[in-house]
Amino acid sequence: SRSPQVEEIFAVPGNAGISEIAQCKKIEYEKNFSSLAGLVSKEEIGLTIVGPEVPLVNGIVDYFQKKGLVIFGPSKAAALLEGSKVFAKRFMKKYHIPTADFKVFSNPDKAIAYVEKRKAPIVIKADGLAAGKGVLVTETPQKAVKAIKLIMEKKAFGEAGKRILVEEKLFGQEVSFIVLTDGKTVRPLISSQDHKPIYNHDQGPNTGGMGAYSPGPISASLHKKIMRRIIIPTLQGMKEEGRE
Repeated sequence: SRSPQVEEIFAVPGNAGISEIAQCKKIEYEKNFSSLAGLVSKEEIGLTIVGPEVPLVNGIVDYFQKKGLVIFGPSKAAALLEGSKVFAKRFMKKYHIPTADFKVFSNPDKAIAYVEKRKAPIVIKADGLAAGKGVLVTETPQKAVKAIKLIMEKKAFGEAGKRILVEEKLFGQEVSFIVLTDGKTVRPLISSQDHKPIYNHDQGPNTGGMGAYSPGPISASLHKKIMRRIIIPTLQGMKEEGRE
């Protein structure tokens, strides 16, 4: 809003905080792309920046580009890395990108039989988008069974839980390492550390995020290692699969 190049900002759907600097429009944004495109055309908006994952996974960038509208975000094909944990894990395995050991299940009985033989802690993940809440870290096989039933039988996350991942738990500090890329050039942003559990001391179920700080706990050597072993192979793999 402070940029001399910006005359006006619109936010969909917006909130009380951003309403001080933007016009908030109550438009359904996860699938109603025609109304969003109509707003952009009517108000002569020069750039649309997409925040939420759901419209990206549903193809809003592809839709806007076909309409000749300028939009910032990944294509539907590229957004599948975020939209499906199963796809992301298989992608990482295919391109030798470091990740925790995992197994995929679409049958709850088979998943339960598997975790009953595993050592805890066990991580259960819904395949699809669940507003940051689809990952359950369980401390015993019995709690893992409850998590599987919650996701696959009680459908706590709806269609996002039709398939699940059962993963080993990794120990250590977490860091969010985000880059901007057009598929060729890569520009890392400053790292951060996100804290998702609802209670203090990392206790309780995950949320979309209770807080974060930046920069995260990352050294220059680790920065280079992440670029070499994760970011560059990911971009190369996406290019090979036509998911740019």
